[in-house]
Amino acid sequence: MKTLIFTGKRKKSIARAVVREGSGVIRVNRSLLEALTPKAFRLRMQEPVILAGESAQKVDIDVKVEGGGVSGQTDAVRLAIAKAIVGFSKDKKLEKMFLDYDRHMLVADVRQREARKPNTHGNARGKTQKSYR
Repeated sequence: MKTLIFTGKRKKSIARAVVREGSGVIRVNRSLLEALTPKAFRLRMQEPVILAGESAQKVDIDVKVEGGGVSGQTDAVRLAIAKAIVGFSKDKKLEKMFLDYDRHMLVADVRQREARKPNTHGNARGKTQKSYR
Protein backbone atom coordinates (compact mmCIF):
# COMPACT_ATOMS: atom_id res chain seq x y z
CA MET A 1 0.00 0.00 0.00
CA LYS A 2 1.60 3.26 -1.13
CA THR A 3 1.52 6.40 1.00
CA LEU A 4 2.20 9.87 -0.38
CA ILE A 5 2.57 13.26 1.34
CA PHE A 6 1.43 16.57 -0.16
CA THR A 7 1.56 20.09 1.28
CA GLY A 8 -0.51 23.22 0.91
CA LYS A 9 0.43 26.70 2.10
CA ARG A 10 -1.50 29.93 2.45
CA LYS A 11 -0.18 32.98 4.32
CA LYS A 12 1.20 31.58 7.61
CA SER A 13 -0.76 28.29 7.43
CA ILE A 14 0.80 24.99 6.42
CA ALA A 15 -1.24 21.84 5.76
CA ARG A 16 0.34 18.41 5.29
CA ALA A 17 -1.82 15.72 3.69
CA VAL A 18 -0.96 12.02 3.96
CA VAL A 19 -2.86 10.05 1.32
CA ARG A 20 -3.28 6.27 1.04
CA GLU A 21 -5.68 3.83 -0.60
CA GLY A 22 -8.95 3.58 1.26
CA SER A 23 -12.66 4.29 1.27
CA GLY A 24 -12.87 8.09 1.02
CA VAL A 25 -12.37 9.09 4.68
CA ILE A 26 -10.90 12.59 5.06
CA ARG A 27 -9.71 13.88 8.43
CA VAL A 28 -8.42 17.34 9.33
CA ASN A 29 -6.45 17.43 12.59
CA ARG A 30 -7.95 14.01 13.47
CA SER A 31 -11.54 15.27 13.05
CA LEU A 32 -13.75 14.13 10.20
CA LEU A 33 -14.06 16.76 7.47
CA GLU A 34 -17.87 16.54 7.65
CA ALA A 35 -17.82 17.47 11.36
CA LEU A 36 -15.89 20.75 11.00
CA THR A 37 -17.48 24.15 11.61
CA PRO A 38 -18.26 26.81 10.41
CA LYS A 39 -20.12 25.42 7.41
CA ALA A 40 -18.71 27.96 4.92
CA PHE A 41 -15.13 26.86 5.63
CA ARG A 42 -16.11 23.18 5.61
CA LEU A 43 -17.75 23.52 2.19
CA ARG A 44 -14.66 25.30 0.85
CA MET A 45 -12.48 22.39 2.05
CA GLN A 46 -14.89 19.87 0.47
CA GLU A 47 -14.80 21.47 -3.01
CA PRO A 48 -11.96 19.26 -4.37
CA VAL A 49 -13.63 16.13 -2.94
CA ILE A 50 -16.98 16.98 -4.55
CA LEU A 51 -15.38 17.81 -7.93
CA ALA A 52 -13.18 14.69 -7.94
CA GLY A 53 -16.15 12.39 -7.35
CA GLU A 54 -15.06 8.77 -7.87
CA SER A 55 -11.31 9.52 -7.51
CA ALA A 56 -11.84 10.89 -3.98
CA GLN A 57 -13.72 7.74 -2.90
CA LYS A 58 -10.63 5.57 -3.53
CA VAL A 59 -8.32 7.34 -1.04
CA ASP A 60 -8.10 8.16 2.66
CA ILE A 61 -6.55 11.55 3.44
CA ASP A 62 -5.24 12.70 6.83
CA VAL A 63 -4.46 16.43 6.96
CA LYS A 64 -2.57 18.21 9.73
CA VAL A 65 -2.74 21.99 9.60
CA GLU A 66 -1.05 24.58 11.79
CA GLY A 67 -0.29 28.29 11.87
CA GLY A 68 -2.22 31.29 10.63
CA GLY A 69 -5.92 32.01 10.93
CA VAL A 70 -9.06 30.08 10.07
CA SER A 71 -9.36 31.31 6.48
CA GLY A 72 -5.69 30.70 5.68
CA GLN A 73 -5.90 27.22 7.18
CA THR A 74 -9.01 26.49 5.11
CA ASP A 75 -7.25 27.41 1.87
CA ALA A 76 -4.12 25.46 2.87
CA VAL A 77 -6.22 22.33 3.58
CA ARG A 78 -8.12 22.76 0.30
CA LEU A 79 -4.86 23.00 -1.64
CA ALA A 80 -3.35 19.96 0.12
CA ILE A 81 -6.47 17.81 -0.47
CA ALA A 82 -6.66 18.75 -4.17
CA LYS A 83 -2.95 18.05 -4.67
CA ALA A 84 -3.31 14.72 -2.86
CA ILE A 85 -6.23 13.52 -4.99
CA VAL A 86 -4.56 14.53 -8.27
CA GLY A 87 -1.14 13.23 -7.20
CA PHE A 88 -2.47 9.87 -6.10
CA SER A 89 -4.71 9.28 -9.13
CA LYS A 90 -2.27 10.79 -11.69
CA ASP A 91 -5.31 11.82 -13.75
CA LYS A 92 -4.56 14.67 -16.19
CA LYS A 93 -8.27 15.19 -16.90
CA LEU A 94 -8.97 15.74 -13.19
CA GLU A 95 -6.00 18.12 -12.92
CA LYS A 96 -7.31 20.20 -15.84
CA MET A 97 -10.80 20.25 -14.31
CA PHE A 98 -9.40 21.59 -11.00
CA LEU A 99 -7.36 24.26 -12.81
CA ASP A 100 -10.36 25.35 -14.88
CA TYR A 101 -12.64 25.50 -11.83
CA ASP A 102 -10.21 27.42 -9.61
CA ARG A 103 -6.49 27.72 -10.28
CA HIS A 104 -5.75 28.08 -6.54
CA MET A 105 -6.85 24.49 -5.97
CA LEU A 106 -3.52 23.27 -7.33
CA VAL A 107 -1.33 26.39 -7.44
CA ALA A 108 -0.41 28.08 -4.15
CA ASP A 109 -1.20 31.76 -3.60
CA VAL A 110 2.21 33.08 -2.53
CA ARG A 111 1.13 36.54 -1.36
CA GLN A 112 2.15 37.42 2.19
CA ARG A 113 1.10 40.17 4.56
CA GLU A 114 3.33 43.24 4.30
CA ALA A 115 5.46 43.69 7.41
CA ARG A 116 4.60 46.62 9.67
CA LYS A 117 6.86 49.66 9.65
CA PRO A 118 8.05 51.86 12.52
CA ASN A 119 5.87 54.86 13.49
CA THR A 120 2.72 53.32 12.05
CA HIS A 121 -0.46 52.15 13.75
CA GLY A 122 0.29 48.43 13.52
CA ASN A 123 -0.04 48.47 9.75
CA ALA A 124 2.43 48.89 6.92
CA ARG A 125 1.52 52.30 5.52
CA GLY A 126 -0.45 54.54 7.91
CA LYS A 127 1.77 57.22 9.45
CA THR A 128 1.12 59.22 12.61
CA GLN A 129 0.01 62.78 11.99
CA LYS A 130 2.63 65.36 12.98
CA SER A 131 0.65 68.57 12.90
CA TYR A 132 -2.69 70.01 11.96
CA ARG A 133 -2.85 73.50 10.35
